Amino acid sequence: MSYPKYGNTYKKDLLVGDKVIHLEIGKFSEQVSAAVLATCGETIVHTTVALGRKVNLGYFPLSVEFVEKLFAGGIIKGSRWVKRDGRPTDDSVLRSRVIDRTMRPLFPDGITNEVQVISTVLSYDGENEPDMIALVSAGLALQISDIPFDGPVAGMRLGLDENKQFIINPLRSQIKDNDLDLIVSASKNSIVMVEAGANEVAEEIMIEALLRAQDESKKVCEQIEAIAAEVGKEKVNLLDTEDPEKVAAKQAIVDRMASTYKKEINEMVNKEGRLEPTGLSDLIAKILEEEQAKLAEGEVSELSEGMLNGIFHDLMKAEARRMILEDGIRPDGRSTTEIRPIWCEVDLLPRVHGSAMFKRGATQALTVVTLGDPSLGQLVEDMAGEQTHHYFHHYDMPPYASGEAGRIGYPKRREIGHGALAQRALLPMVPSQETFPYTIHVVSQIMSSNGSTSQASVCGSTMALMAAGVPIKKPVAGIAMGLMSDGEKFVVLSDIQGLEDHVGDMDFKVAGTKEGITAIQMDIKLKGIPKEVLVKALGQAREGRLHIMGEMLKCIAEPRTSLSPYAPKVAQVTIPAEKIGAVIGSGGSVIKDIIEKSGAEVNVEEDKENKTGVINVSSPDQAAIDRAVKMIEDITREINVDDEFDGTITRVEGYGAFVEFLPGREGLVHVSNMSTEYVKDANDLYKVGDTVHVRVKEYNPEGKIALTMLSKEQEDAQKAAKAARGESDDNGRGRGGDRGGDRYDRRPSFGGRGGGRGGDRGGRRY
Repeated sequence: MSYPKYGNTYKKDLLVGDKVIHLEIGKFSEQVSAAVLATCGETIVHTTVALGRKVNLGYFPLSVEFVEKLFAGGIIKGSRWVKRDGRPTDDSVLRSRVIDRTMRPLFPDGITNEVQVISTVLSYDGENEPDMIALVSAGLALQISDIPFDGPVAGMRLGLDENKQFIINPLRSQIKDNDLDLIVSASKNSIVMVEAGANEVAEEIMIEALLRAQDESKKVCEQIEAIAAEVGKEKVNLLDTEDPEKVAAKQAIVDRMASTYKKEINEMVNKEGRLEPTGLSDLIAKILEEEQAKLAEGEVSELSEGMLNGIFHDLMKAEARRMILEDGIRPDGRSTTEIRPIWCEVDLLPRVHGSAMFKRGATQALTVVTLGDPSLGQLVEDMAGEQTHHYFHHYDMPPYASGEAGRIGYPKRREIGHGALAQRALLPMVPSQETFPYTIHVVSQIMSSNGSTSQASVCGSTMALMAAGVPIKKPVAGIAMGLMSDGEKFVVLSDIQGLEDHVGDMDFKVAGTKEGITAIQMDIKLKGIPKEVLVKALGQAREGRLHIMGEMLKCIAEPRTSLSPYAPKVAQVTIPAEKIGAVIGSGGSVIKDIIEKSGAEVNVEEDKENKTGVINVSSPDQAAIDRAVKMIEDITREINVDDEFDGTITRVEGYGAFVEFLPGREGLVHVSNMSTEYVKDANDLYKVGDTVHVRVKEYNPEGKIALTMLSKEQEDAQKAAKAARGESDDNGRGRGGDRGGDRYDRRPSFGGRGGGRGGDRGGRRY
């Protein structure tokens, strides 16, 4: 069915929970297989599906892109030189992966045509999240396109409010305070993909959330089906039709290999499970040699090395599944709940701030923690504006981790995704900036890979953070669960290795503390999973997680109380927002002076939400930090009458001396307040640079201060003597006296009114 032309656009409203997504089909991009314009609130996402040429890459060439445009949020790129939107942010990559992991399993096997799905955010209102709109519009676009697709499929986010009620597709402002951020994609009958971050959510709540998402997804899928019935295109055949005789002949070969080499196939599966050489290439060479010997001279064998490789890999996969489902034996000999041997070690690298090795079976992760000043946080610029992350986790898996040679360069999407999963698992346990004012950079380097490297990263990161002295709230451990099913029987596997991940029906990663789950990632190949299997998988995951955590805590039980001597030391000072200017000074003069005199780095940030200034002071030298903090406290402290200070004279005039009694803060000591004796000219007693002890005599809220060098007792005695002589206490205004020079802060009470006849006017406005 063709789409209506522009001007006669097909429009429909689709309900997801209590949110309405307005759909338009046929408005833009009429040359692609399908295009959907989806609007929720004032967030608009344009999704296209394009069918490309046939290619022979050995895998399905699907590409999925989630494109964020800064203009969607009314933002111009901050760079002064480059204004074009740059490479995708990690967040965009992660959103692309969610859509990819949802859609990829639903394409028929055997498609070799390029298929590209692009979701572009055209408008963002700051509340309705575009990734959830894109997940729905991508599922709809594929359903109405001419590309074979086993849909419908829908996706949504679930939040958990303070009353423990689920929110479908919560607004951005609601997500911030949620204990659960769960994304679920599902067809009418089964869950396809799960991604979640949580703050120690119990297993039973997570199961309830998954089932609720399945129910809601079914409703959305039914609406998608109804739309496809109205405007969907007829599906094209993209699969090559094989000659039935060739198919039968190949099946005969498969059956012959399976029966003839049954014992060898079983042995090869066991060897692969133990990461031993399987001997497959030797077996294939033997078969080809025997086959050639049987043929009459001049005939050609129908077998080839490539064909046999494919056949035996399929037979080994089938045998691994049979062993687990029928015999209850895993390829490496473990029981279904058994965890591989674990080895842990901390402090492997002497000069880094924290390091740990976590090894589980043949999977090995080395994690390194680096601490830095908060100013080194990662600045992220996206449609929502700029934000700074002070904790971030990177995951690297070089080719040697799997015993291969390969490319070294920019991280792939998988590496970005695994790093984000480990970061999500630990983030709820990372201390706040107020508690631990550092930027924390965690890097997990995979040294050997045989399944569940992301969860090994979680475990290694927990130990490395504790070794670095980061006061995490609780330790976090992670485990990868698997599932084998023949449609009737289900077997849940704890701590799956690479072979089991490859041949299994589910990859279910669960991370958390002793109290609850902090992160989940799940990809499912089955059409449906009963609730009891989900319950068993999460319960078995908890048991395995606690066992793994016990082994980790034998190595390091709690965060260290001191940092590495090579880590920078950071102190944080919070001040009222209105005092930020006093710390920075005109043209940065004050803060530069603090840095120069203390030897510490000083960075000031404004917390607009709390109306405060946050000052981070860092240095390897604690004494330098202490000096800087003292200077900052002095600058920002409240001044009260009778406070005393040691100050430095910065300027001397006949009528008095100006004294810097705190960094950047000066006051005037009038000659009448320098001594109990008469002082005619301040230059007779003091010069610039002299250190003097002063007391606050009068204080103006605007910051102008009158100082005195007299003690309170001396001042009281002076007043008493004047009273006895019948003189008024006029602050130096006696007959014939100097005018008393300064109208300090334009207030006559500062520095005396001076008014004796014949006296010198003597003053200047300060």
